[in-house]
Formats: sequence, structure tokens, C-alpha cells
Amino acid sequence: MKLKDIQTFVVGNPPPHHGGRYFVFVKLTTDDNISGLGEAYCVPFHPDLVARMLEDVFGRHLAGQEPHAIESIWRRVYSSGFTQHPDLTLVGVLSALEMACWDIVGKAAGQPVYQLLGGRVHERLRTYTYIYPRAGESEAVYHDADLSAERAVEYLKQGFTAIKFDPAGAYGAFDGRQLSLEALDRCERFMRQLRAAVGNKMDLLFGTHGQMTAAGAIRLARRIEPYDPLWLEEPVPPDSPEESAVVARATSVPIATGERLTTKYDFGRLLRVGGAAILQLNLGRVGGILEAKKIAGMAEVQHVQIAPHLYCGPVVGAANIQLATCSPNFLILEGIERWQGFHADILKKPVEWQDGYVIPPKAPGLGVELNEEVARRHPYQGTKLHLGMADEPVR
Repeated sequence: MKLKDIQTFVVGNPPPHHGGRYFVFVKLTTDDNISGLGEAYCVPFHPDLVARMLEDVFGRHLAGQEPHAIESIWRRVYSSGFTQHPDLTLVGVLSALEMACWDIVGKAAGQPVYQLLGGRVHERLRTYTYIYPRAGESEAVYHDADLSAERAVEYLKQGFTAIKFDPAGAYGAFDGRQLSLEALDRCERFMRQLRAAVGNKMDLLFGTHGQMTAAGAIRLARRIEPYDPLWLEEPVPPDSPEESAVVARATSVPIATGERLTTKYDFGRLLRVGGAAILQLNLGRVGGILEAKKIAGMAEVQHVQIAPHLYCGPVVGAANIQLATCSPNFLILEGIERWQGFHADILKKPVEWQDGYVIPPKAPGLGVELNEEVARRHPYQGTKLHLGMADEPVR
């Protein structure tokens, strides 16, 4: 069995764009007509160029190769062009291609990927979602603690036992910084009102996006500590795990981070300095499924847990599910609400979600199939990237 063909799909994510402006999917097919899916997360170039990158790397390093040769393929791609460095672009492309190989391997074996990585550990996977605006609603929910508390109660009634929100405000290219007193007050108010609304029935996950210096993050952590959040997310920029460790040592709130890190080398550095209690690896960026399993194993040695990150499409979500199912140190899985809407429409069969939990699939491979007709009906026609940041200093 040899890898023969590649197809790419650049799919515009319709409004309200939860999960990003677009998704970049790849489909690899072998010479005996077994196909596998992958998805690249947030590669910082226009998605049409990312599709070309996928085709280029496939042609150089995967075409004609045995899809089971994941370790060899991984090392060749990781080292291509004299790199051997955790490069976000190259490894994002590699992640999608590696993921598709695993989908093929699972289908050829007639087994879900998690069965090939040690077997099922968890019968169901606890999930969380951001607090999102209702259909047609403005983004006031991100700034209004009363409205967010109302929405948290609605999510609780749906079955969620954890909710994430990020009231700290804008984040930009010139961070980290000190949050204003107004922002600190707003953050504390969110924690107080959401905790009052849901009591001890939900974990509260406090999201930030690297806005702060370590000193600024410690100020925020002291404000929210009394309300016992499950984590404080990415308090400092991702380029300095040592500063994340400074925050971790100064607060009782668990630090979660990792969505902007890639490969075991980035995560190894983070673990060595004690920079996080929870790793938020995104399988469309981290280097793929096997690399993620290695990182989970490294974390397990230090009793650090994993909470796979998802702000993209459902193919990365499916890979996250495979990893979570076979990982003893799995904590919780990010989803886009209940995995419904366009995230379900783009698949032939949606991810199974019941009362706050994802049920791992029993189908072989990743357990999902792309609805290619829907994908082709939604081409991305914009110029903006998947996600962005303020390009001027935030005041």
C-alpha cells in the first residue's frame, strides 16, 4: 500500500464563524483506494497557499511512501530544508498529512486510531465550550458578566459541566502587558457572577491569549483565585515558557497552555520549567497524532494533564478525540458548543455528543468522513487569516 494522491479543501466557515474563518482539510488516497483525512490548524498564510504547501510537502516526502511509515515520514518532513526546528508553518502542514496517514492506517486495520495507540481508556470524554453569542446576538456576551452568567446557566442545562470565557479584552502583537484596573475589575466580576450563577455544578475556565507579563498575570490570578477556576489559560505569550512557570509558582490556579506550541521539543521545554499543569495541544499544529501521544506521555511522567485544543474544524476535533480516548492523563476536551451547525454539516456523520460528553467512535480510522459536496459549496473567498491579533499596542 503506497500513498498516491492528494486533494485539498479550503472551506469557508459560514457566520458566525465559530472555530475560525476557514478550515484547511487534506485527503490522501493510496494505490488501493483507501483515503484518509487531515486538517492543518492556523498556519499563518492565506489558506490557498497552505493548500499548495500541503501538496508540495506531499510530493516531496509522502508520495509513493507506505502510510504506516509515520516515524520516518515525520523525521524527513521535520528536517526538510535543513530545518529540524519547531516551525509552526511546516509542522502545521505535517500535522495534517500525518493525521491523514493515521486515518488510512486505522481503516486498513479496521480499527479506530485509539485502538492502535494503546486502546480505549475512557468510555466517554468530558467536554467544554466557550460562551458564544446566541444566533443574531451581538458580541456583548464577551463583555457583559450578567449576560455571560445567563448563558452559562443555559449551557449547564444542556449538560455541560465546564465553560470557558475570556473577559480580559483585546490581545495584540505587542503583548505581554499589564491589564488595566478596569479590565482586572471586569475579570473579577465575571468570575464572581458566573460562580454565583452555576455554583459548584460547573468548572470555570478563565481564558486569556498571552496578553500579560508574568507580573500582570499574577495580579489577575490573585483576583480570580477565590472563585476556584479550573485553569488560567495562556497567561503570557507562548515564546517564554519560563515566564509561564513564574506565574504557575505564584498562584494556586492551574495554568493551562499550549495551543501555540508545536512538537515535543516545545512542550518538553514547557514541562522542564514547570510552566503548566494542563497542556492544550492542538493536533492540527503540534505535529500530528503520534507526536501528540508522545507529548501526552511526557506529561504523564510529571502528572500533568492534557486538554486538547479546538478552534478550527471537526477533523482536528476527531483527531483530538482519538488521542483523548487512549490517554490516561486526559482531563477535558474543547468543542464548539455541541459539535452542531456547520461543524456537523461538513461531516457525513457528526461527532456524537451526549449530555456534556463526546462518545468516542467505533468506526475505523479517525471515525469521521468529510462531506465533500458541502466543502465545495463553501469555498473561502476572503483575504484575512484564520485568526488575528491587534496590530497596534492595546491600551
